[in-house]
Amino acid sequence: MFHHVAMFRFKDGTTAEQIEAVGTALAALPDQIEMLLGYRFGPDAGITEGSWSFVVIADLADASDYPAYKNHPAHAAVVNDLIAPIVAQAARVQFET
Repeated sequence: MFHHVAMFRFKDGTTAEQIEAVGTALAALPDQIEMLLGYRFGPDAGITEGSWSFVVIADLADASDYPAYKNHPAHAAVVNDLIAPIVAQAARVQFET
């Protein structure tokens, strides 16, 4: 299995409504992107100081599915319209299990 992890730190002034809109849009992606085998996401629990604000974990069959997920129009719309405007920093990692 191939896993894509994206972590975000939101800009100061990001509202709860904006974060909720991101979650709502991300929740719709598994029904639109057939290669997603698992999809988890959510805001940081606030337990450790300095943590990232939000994480997305996408599970795919193998690395060859990643470009189709990354470039899927529904995914691109969420990233470009909802996530990018509120992100101060982003980190990404992919790994296989």
